[in-house]
Amino acid sequence: MFIPNKAVIEEKALEYEKGREILEKFKKFNISTTIVKSNRYPSTRNTTPAEKFMDSKRTLIVGVRKKIPFQSCKPSAHYQLPLISGCSGMCEYCYLNTQLGKRPYTKINVNIEEILNQAMEYVEERKPDITIFEGAATSDPIPVEYYSGALAKAIEVFGENELTRFRFVSKFSDVDSLLKLKHNGHTTIRFSINTQKIIREFEHGTDNIDRRLEAAKKVKEAGYNLGFIIAPVFIYPNWKEEYLDLLDKIKKDITTDDIMFEVISHRFTGRAKERILEVYPNSKLPMNEEERKYKYGQFGYGKFVYPKEELNEMKEFFKSSLEERFGGSSINYII
Repeated sequence: MFIPNKAVIEEKALEYEKGREILEKFKKFNISTTIVKSNRYPSTRNTTPAEKFMDSKRTLIVGVRKKIPFQSCKPSAHYQLPLISGCSGMCEYCYLNTQLGKRPYTKINVNIEEILNQAMEYVEERKPDITIFEGAATSDPIPVEYYSGALAKAIEVFGENELTRFRFVSKFSDVDSLLKLKHNGHTTIRFSINTQKIIREFEHGTDNIDRRLEAAKKVKEAGYNLGFIIAPVFIYPNWKEEYLDLLDKIKKDITTDDIMFEVISHRFTGRAKERILEVYPNSKLPMNEEERKYKYGQFGYGKFVYPKEELNEMKEFFKSSLEERFGGSSINYII
């Protein structure tokens, strides 16, 4: 559970029962709380980009989302479900470092029922086809579930409708409140995992691999669909041995073959590199552009990816390793 250094609540959020409930929880934990009239949040007095970033990372915002169109979430889902934005974890490589700007607050939207009603409007438009919603496109919702209850509400609402599916991903293990919900097999919970070396060096403020796998075992036993995102994959000395150890640990700890895997190689943009070095000036992330290949993406900008030979080796390694342990149908994609 995320316990912020400070919280900010939009005045309008207190018109909702959920907003008032969250305020009482802040009081319980003696969290310094400011109530504001709009979404213009008090600025930090810290001076350096790193200080401002870290201050924002320890701040929790409670607000109300206006009814605006949901963002698409291709290819994994049809729409992003905007319940939470931001993440309390501090992974050096995370795309949210650039996407959320210089003050990457975690924000809870308290008008959960309104958001879910809007989601159902999209379901109506698409029926009789199934509509898939992604709950973690710009967030990790697990650390703030104690305050929001948003995942639990969404899981049960989507569990009641045969035309809806829900999915989200996390690096955290606080899943106990989700285990007894009536999900009816409509929700897939995925865990983002990596080797111990990568978690230790770059995934600050997140749960270790043992806790993530323990949580994965719990949700699988509770009947949820289970997936793992192995990302980002880095090439470094002994990388194959350490990723094999990771796969073997999953195979041992979670005694089922009914698991889906997504594997994503490390890549970065020039803008991301600049931002990462602003907020993590001592970062050891491998971002030597001369060792990478520049590749234009579908959104009009380029990324630095591993050279073709190394990328092909990585893909073949994970393809054969996953097929051997979990079967060929376990692989969603490897990129």
